[in-house]
Amino acid sequence: MATVMQKIKDIEDEMARTQKNKATAHHLGLLKAKLAKLRRELLTPTSKGGGGAGEGFDVTKSGDARVGLVGFPSVGKSTLLNKLTGTFSEVASYEFTTLTCIPGVIMYRGAKIQLLDLPGIIEGAKDGKGRGRQVISTARTCNCILIVLDAIKPITHKRLIEKELEGFGIRLNKEPPNLTFRKKDKGGINLTSTVTNTHLDLDTVKAICSEYRIHNADITLRYDATADDLIDVIEGSRVYMPCIYVVNKIDQITLEELEILDKLPHYCPISAHLEWNLDGLLEKIWEYLDLTRIYTKPKGMNPDYEDPVILSSKRRTVEDFCNRIHKDMLKQFKYALVWGSSAKHKPQRVGKEHELEDEDVVQIIKKYSGIQDDKD
Repeated sequence: MATVMQKIKDIEDEMARTQKNKATAHHLGLLKAKLAKLRRELLTPTSKGGGGAGEGFDVTKSGDARVGLVGFPSVGKSTLLNKLTGTFSEVASYEFTTLTCIPGVIMYRGAKIQLLDLPGIIEGAKDGKGRGRQVISTARTCNCILIVLDAIKPITHKRLIEKELEGFGIRLNKEPPNLTFRKKDKGGINLTSTVTNTHLDLDTVKAICSEYRIHNADITLRYDATADDLIDVIEGSRVYMPCIYVVNKIDQITLEELEILDKLPHYCPISAHLEWNLDGLLEKIWEYLDLTRIYTKPKGMNPDYEDPVILSSKRRTVEDFCNRIHKDMLKQFKYALVWGSSAKHKPQRVGKEHELEDEDVVQIIKKYSGIQDDKD
């Protein structure tokens, strides 16, 4: 581990010394690729060492979505978890109180959202310091990250945490790079682009590919991509997730400072201790998770509005709905009747490819029921 970390430090030092210009772009691209490979080694340690997941980190994923609270020690993550879920997480006003990963559950708009109070993150977590590596590995399994910041401590904490998370392949509030990378057997490296490139040229692309021992590939850029974007696509293990910056302890700052914070994107100011704006935070979590609620309607009965089936906005077809209820339901599926904003008329008879919208009502008609199907 020490040798890998030393290599990482050496490369980071060299990158810090190197001026950024066209002449050094090729060299910096090569260093970034080497750095990404070394970080991957840290993320997947060998089974020989004792660096396993660690007690308290193997948290079973439950509910419809998982939200992770990440932040420096003693910024109020445990207090926030207590207020939102009623789970007891040991709270004290000194650092490193939470040493294991504590789960809690919020019921909100019919969805069961698992909240994880991750141990206080420290600078250098991505390099294996403290228990940071396990914290970030658990953070990778979340659907949304809450970075909890202390309003009275400098916002530089925000950049430090972002750097730690990015070092472990977590991309916050970003979309996957819009570029195509396809390996082939021969023909060398071909770079085509639909826009003018200011960051990548053929030499830099070849240098990055050679670091991964890729000598034949077609690369198509649809926007002005950077070396980091290309490395992310080659690595393929990046996680793209929404993030909310929760600024806690706003009761200890001035109104002018609060107004400045309120204008920043992805921010939500709160006071966990005084329970200020917790409703606003829940509303924002719901918005960022982008979940879809679907109500079931048994034959001949009213829809069940109490217990919706929760789907991700990226996977919300009738087929996904059936799989969420029971994996065998599709075997008996004949068609579905849908009421709601996704239906052209009420009800609309649809197949399993039909995309559902939030708060649609669905009735599944099965094959071989022995009863003639009728529209309720």
